[in-house]
Amino acid sequence: MAIEAELKALVRDPEGVLRALEERYGTGRAEVYRDTYYDAPDGSLMDTDRELRIRTVHGPDDTRTVLTYKGARVDEASGSKPEAETRVEDAEAAHEIVRGLGFTPRIAFEKRCRNYTFHEGGRQFLATLVRVPEIDGTFVELETAANEDDLDQALATVRAVLASLGITDDDLTTEQYTDAVAAARP
Repeated sequence: MAIEAELKALVRDPEGVLRALEERYGTGRAEVYRDTYYDAPDGSLMDTDRELRIRTVHGPDDTRTVLTYKGARVDEASGSKPEAETRVEDAEAAHEIVRGLGFTPRIAFEKRCRNYTFHEGGRQFLATLVRVPEIDGTFVELETAANEDDLDQALATVRAVLASLGITDDDLTTEQYTDAVAAARP
């Protein structure tokens, strides 16, 4: 399973980072993610740092749904995880299948995103500016695919791209949106 080599940071200057992304990589795609995270009834999936998610992405030209499984972190400093993801044809059927297998919705929320795809250092990247209505701040996520042998190099390239956007190591966070949203809810 490929590893999602990813770093996430709180953006202190959202307009400046947006401008830098647009200047370097062109106009981003505005999309709204509707994420539902599932867990075993006893919480054993998320309690062991694993994720099962169904995400429906609403973009200007289409709507698509993806099913994602993420294993436990393989790098504590970045929070990078092995990831398997596939597009599904019927969102409601995917939810029914996952519920039928005994998983229950643990948390659902919306992310408002602007996505940029580009190549740098021989790698394909996805940069995403993120706002989650239930939590304060704008975040940037930068990810590329890696394997165990090149994870350190992949993360070094991710850090270099973030630095070029004005993001420092002090801005990085490993807090997951699921935890932040849960903490924000009464």
